[in-house]
Amino acid sequence: MLEQRNLILAIAVSVAILLGFQIFYDAPRREAEQARQAALRSTEQVQDQSTSNRPVPADRNEAGAQVSVPGSESRNLPRAEALAISPRVNIDTDKLFGSISLRGAQIDDLILNNYNEELEDGSPRVTLLSPSQSENGYFAEFGWSAAGDAGIKLPGLDTLWTSNRETLTATTPVTLTWDNGEGLRFERTIALDEDYLFTVSQRVVNYGTASVTLFPFGLISRHGTPKTTRFFILHEGAIGVFDEILEQVDYGDMEDDGPIEETSVGGWIGITDKYWLVALVPDQREAITASFNHRLAGDEDRYRIDYLRDGVEIAAGDQVEVTNRLFAGAKVVRILDRYKKTLEIPLFDRAVDFGVLFFLTKPMFIVLRYLSDFVGNFGIGILLLTVIVKIIFFPLANKSYRAMSKMKLLAPEMKKIKERHKDSRQDQQKAMMELYKREKANPVSGCLPIVVQIPVFFALYKVLFVTIEMRHTPFFGWIHDLSAPDPLNLFEAFGMLQWGPPEIIPIIGIWPILMGLSMWLQQRLNPQPTDPMQARIFMFLPFFFVFLLGGFPAGLVIYWTWNNLLSVAQQWVIMRRAGVKNPAAIT
Repeated sequence: MLEQRNLILAIAVSVAILLGFQIFYDAPRREAEQARQAALRSTEQVQDQSTSNRPVPADRNEAGAQVSVPGSESRNLPRAEALAISPRVNIDTDKLFGSISLRGAQIDDLILNNYNEELEDGSPRVTLLSPSQSENGYFAEFGWSAAGDAGIKLPGLDTLWTSNRETLTATTPVTLTWDNGEGLRFERTIALDEDYLFTVSQRVVNYGTASVTLFPFGLISRHGTPKTTRFFILHEGAIGVFDEILEQVDYGDMEDDGPIEETSVGGWIGITDKYWLVALVPDQREAITASFNHRLAGDEDRYRIDYLRDGVEIAAGDQVEVTNRLFAGAKVVRILDRYKKTLEIPLFDRAVDFGVLFFLTKPMFIVLRYLSDFVGNFGIGILLLTVIVKIIFFPLANKSYRAMSKMKLLAPEMKKIKERHKDSRQDQQKAMMELYKREKANPVSGCLPIVVQIPVFFALYKVLFVTIEMRHTPFFGWIHDLSAPDPLNLFEAFGMLQWGPPEIIPIIGIWPILMGLSMWLQQRLNPQPTDPMQARIFMFLPFFFVFLLGGFPAGLVIYWTWNNLLSVAQQWVIMRRAGVKNPAAIT
């Protein structure tokens, strides 16, 4: 019931839950999914005859008519070949590079200029979007639908648009134009800001003799299931905010539950990765019907996120314009916060998975970001944040350490009681309780600080794990990425040998070893368990956590080590003042 014991037990239980989740839930789920896909493949030909690769958004209008969007097929070409199929408008800003396909007017080629796939020099830039015909196609599109029996010729996959310029920049929007030859001219103006937000204004000019009703839509399509962390503390997959309520739908849920529909006024919908987001942001004043969809095409999963707005009537000789937005880029909290505020996009910052402890994780991140900006180093920011947390919990910690000091002083008496009543555990407990009452000692007084600090520990873990600001951020020395594990390994003589141990051999870097030493030192300051077996187990736990934390982000291990050292210093001082001559002596 003392501090170190409680912390270790709490984390050990958490680890057990994680392992149990992987063994008893995730593994059977993967097996069931393999069986499900095998069954679906037997009917995929029937599906392909009736379902297109793009969504069939249904608008439940008064007439009950279904509104459809034309389809497309993927050929899984190499990316360069897929890009060459269509003439293109280039995209060139400080943060984005790519192009827009003039055939189909899809935004399907985006590369993030400021982010590399790996930390090593020469690593390629992160590719976010790719054409539908390429391997792992991933693209966004806006357009118009009509009722199935309307007989209106609409722009589709094979429509070749004309552009007023060759390059889209942060200061020069492009306008795409197409005329259906039957009285409707379609114009699409695409603007891009200095970050990651596209503004798409669609105009339809009706120069015919009859009115038409069209339904604006937006869609994101992704071919193939991306590699994810498969860790429960991070959501990757479909995401949206509907009537200011955040919804997160995993890829597996999209596969298992079929089409999922939501209705909302405004909001947004998209697909999120750990660090990247592609999201549709409709006009916040308009009602939409949004859906999450999945189907199999051969062996390939295809995910589709779309929304459909209410129908817009365009009278003869009239025109109408709708404006929607697309976010495609890195989930930088400052940028998301700015869009949330200036464009009034509800909960847009929640694209970063701060989790159910949002009220704790985001403020912690903001403080960490401020400290890191102030000192110019995220690692130093973590150390300063640790000091702030210690100051906040100083009164509780002091109370806990005073209680432990008293327990340390009573250890000889407790040992005598155990020897005196070695044949009767009941008499031992009775004598112990009398000793605690006489000396006014409370063996459970160390619990409260631990109960309070465990959420703080996991909140910081969440911050380090999910925020892109930590990605590829260096500390000092050999730590070049605080979001990745300590790269040095005991089994490679900390970098002096390069034999490439198999994955089954854990990473045991210098910082995990330092953390283990700090934990061992803290254990020496705590009263030792009276049960010999329990004492041996707790003596082994620092070594266990050295192995366990080897795969954790280096920033978190640095935090834990520094927190332990501050706790040791505080505990040492309090124990010395309480009369414990040698606080680290084993009692």
